[in-house]
Amino acid sequence: MAEAFLNKYGSNDFIAESAGLEPGTLNKNVVAVMKEEGIDISRNQTKSVFDLFVKGERYDAVITVCDEASAERCPIFPGKVKRLAWSFEDPSSFAGTNEEIMERTRKVRDAIEAKVNEFIPQAKEMMYWV
Repeated sequence: MAEAFLNKYGSNDFIAESAGLEPGTLNKNVVAVMKEEGIDISRNQTKSVFDLFVKGERYDAVITVCDEASAERCPIFPGKVKRLAWSFEDPSSFAGTNEEIMERTRKVRDAIEAKVNEFIPQAKEMMYWV
């Protein structure tokens, strides 16, 4: 979600890529709530941090979006980069009725969108990070 929002709102200044410890599958509930916002991520491919590393990509900033309970499994990216940690609940861990899960997923989506919109102007001012 963070990748999609940063690419939507910051596309003139940023290129966002998303990766985890290992490739997985897209969460259907996340796909659905992003579609509600007019963002189709259904064709996105999950990647591992290692995939990006071996491509030789260089990044100015790496933002992790792991919740505090999963922080030890949150990926790191080597190199001289600005590291930011944003803690959000993982929608794949939600339980309950479909509507309860969807409502919690929407709350995470909205919180990530707000954080991205807060980040963009701050990042533009701090391009001297690395």
